[in-house]
Amino acid sequence: MASNGLITRESTRPAKATIDRLAAALAAKGVTIFARIDHAQGAAEVGMSLPPTEVLIFGNPKAGTPLMQENPAIGIDLPLKMVAWQDATGKSWVAYNDPAWLAQRHGVKGLAAGVAAMAALLEELARHAAT
Repeated sequence: MASNGLITRESTRPAKATIDRLAAALAAKGVTIFARIDHAQGAAEVGMSLPPTEVLIFGNPKAGTPLMQENPAIGIDLPLKMVAWQDATGKSWVAYNDPAWLAQRHGVKGLAAGVAAMAALLEELARHAAT
């Protein structure tokens, strides 16, 4: 499902396991993982509750640099990230920004093949992490 440039798919795994699986797949492909953020843990540290929700921030300068060379403002959306969370019904989800939407948002026009390759990789990773 895609909405406003966000691609969301249901995960058959809990949020943490989804992100664990994503991290392993990224490492196997040699993609740099910059950060892992556990929003539920952060909420707990300030006395609030949040269902399991984790973000993984990752990227590859070979893919992102050409986009930033065309428009440095796309750096606000790079490196890439995926979020996994559990909803109120107990279902888990994974979502990420569609690279084609990011390119359109930032007026990046000359790199269609690279953007398409990035989109295909993210779809593959999301599918792998969620199943």
